[in-house]
Amino acid sequence: MKTHRSYSAEELHYLKMLSRQYPTLRSAGTEIINLQAILNLPKGCEHFISDVHGEHEAFLHLLNSCSGVIRERLDLLFKDSVTKAELDQLTTLICYPEEKLEQLKPQIADLNEWYRITLYRLVELCRNVSARYSRSKVRKALPEDYAYIIEELLHTHSEEIDKQAYYKNIISTIVEIGQAPEFISAIGDVIKRLAVDRLHLVGDIFDRGPRADIIMDSLLALESVDIQWGNHDILWMGAASGSRTLVATVLSNSIHYNNLEVVETGYGISLRPLSVFANEVYSDCDVSRFAVKLTGDDSTHYTEKDMLLSARMHKAITVILFKLEGQKILRHPEYGMEDRLLLDKIDFARRCVTIGGKTWPLEDADFPTVDPADPYALTEEENSVIDQLTASFERSEKLQRHVRFLYSKGSLYKIHNGNLLFHGCIPLREDGSFLPFRLGEEELSGKAFLDFADTAARQAYYYKSGSPERKLGMDFLWFLWAGRNSPIFGRDRMTTFERRFIADEAAWAEPKNAYYTLYQDPAVCDRILKEFGLEGPHCHIINGHVPVRAKKGESPIKGRGKLIVIDGGFCKAYQSTSGIAGYTLISTSNSYRIVAHQPFVGHDRAIRENAGISHSIEVFERQETRQTIADTDNGKELQVRIEDLRVLLDAYRDGVIKEDHRGR
Repeated sequence: MKTHRSYSAEELHYLKMLSRQYPTLRSAGTEIINLQAILNLPKGCEHFISDVHGEHEAFLHLLNSCSGVIRERLDLLFKDSVTKAELDQLTTLICYPEEKLEQLKPQIADLNEWYRITLYRLVELCRNVSARYSRSKVRKALPEDYAYIIEELLHTHSEEIDKQAYYKNIISTIVEIGQAPEFISAIGDVIKRLAVDRLHLVGDIFDRGPRADIIMDSLLALESVDIQWGNHDILWMGAASGSRTLVATVLSNSIHYNNLEVVETGYGISLRPLSVFANEVYSDCDVSRFAVKLTGDDSTHYTEKDMLLSARMHKAITVILFKLEGQKILRHPEYGMEDRLLLDKIDFARRCVTIGGKTWPLEDADFPTVDPADPYALTEEENSVIDQLTASFERSEKLQRHVRFLYSKGSLYKIHNGNLLFHGCIPLREDGSFLPFRLGEEELSGKAFLDFADTAARQAYYYKSGSPERKLGMDFLWFLWAGRNSPIFGRDRMTTFERRFIADEAAWAEPKNAYYTLYQDPAVCDRILKEFGLEGPHCHIINGHVPVRAKKGESPIKGRGKLIVIDGGFCKAYQSTSGIAGYTLISTSNSYRIVAHQPFVGHDRAIRENAGISHSIEVFERQETRQTIADTDNGKELQVRIEDLRVLLDAYRDGVIKEDHRGR
């Protein structure tokens, strides 16, 4: 006779809670069967993107096309029966259904017949991308209005003799009653949802490009996404938290790159206080070093008066920024950044500045608001301006919604399915050991420091406004943005002052952390992975931040395949350096593929010419056997759940937990 096992008080408490969800032996057993079956499904497709920098059109195209995954599936299904032109058209239709249909309708002689053929093809593609999932998961991805119809089409094949008429009638009725356009859009959305199981966004959603807010809106609509904060994300998180320093940094960057659309249109933040102040205080000042960067057709949209105002605003907010940064450095000697206190090193009479023992001539020594006796003090007017601007960031409902999403879905790093994801670097010494950071009496390095930094970043947003904890958190966000060897900055110094006031580019150097040399060594990569609890042949580091100079032959694959850099230059400002327009990474059940993208042709041309984004794909690693859900982190969680349910079954059989058949 089998002896009954004993249960601790903690186990019994947990089992009683679990029994509320599975009140009978049969319901618990059914769930075990369901979960065990899920473990044997193929691992879902993971999509890794980094450094999109506000380039919303290119990002949305990659999201819609899943970096070529959808076209790959179409080729697999139809390349022997459908022309390339038709496949190009079908790909664009899935990416942009409403716009593409509007363009096609006048060109199609028999629109109803075209709808019928297109619907058959879309259903077949949807069936293909949904095959790896359980019916329950597919059902959750279906739009409410068409859920029943799509589910019937997915699980009824037109080749089945007994159901041919049933299948064909569904399609013909959709066309007959004029629902084909809406249905095409609906099933296209399902295809896009199921083609990729999870999106990993490895930092830098914000800055440089025009509309990071549109990117954030699209991420809010996704079911399965995680974000590893980049330095430009931290910057906006700090501004939304109420950091005056990071508000000044956001505005200085946005004006410099002529990227105020996201500030004013996207988030509804008025710059009038700054423009009035700049026009009054800097009207007679030299602002030639603060000319706004104009690209493409931008120069035709701005008058000389507009550009002069922008330069004045740029200089005004940048001087405020240097003062606020100086206050932070003075307040936190533990940051070890006293050498970045430069306003007090200016010799106004000789028009020069001394940095690190070397004297540099200044191209611009016109500082109407800087008091040489107290250079880091804001004037009354500057205080008023930055307070008004900061209040506008704090009051922007849309910005606050986006930043809450960054905090809820984001972190400084993530460990997922054997991969370590982070934006910048793990700070290292030259000998490859982890670089320590002093925090009071304590020194932290490696994973421990990143854990501390993640907690401090949350403290800046979630602690009570005005509290010492929140102020310390906001100061630390600035350190993450610009601090020496910060894990998401990864450089010795940020030379904004030098770039604005010194002509000699030798003064602009921003030496990188040793990580960016040592990551070519697989032993260093293995040491970093082990620090985060990862070991094995299929573990990787995945990060972005530093553009890969593809045009000079640099590869995004480092450390003999242990590390992949997926920043190749989404931002147009970086494409002259990289030579391409970004890398993305695709992980499937049997391989890892790096996808190199050419610059996006633009939303309108993509629709009109079915152009999309040209790309090349390199498979750099294959799995020995096809991975299933059981091999993933989610699978490990499901296995724990199964074991808990098995214990619940024993508890029911032993009579320790009583079944509840009410409502069954």
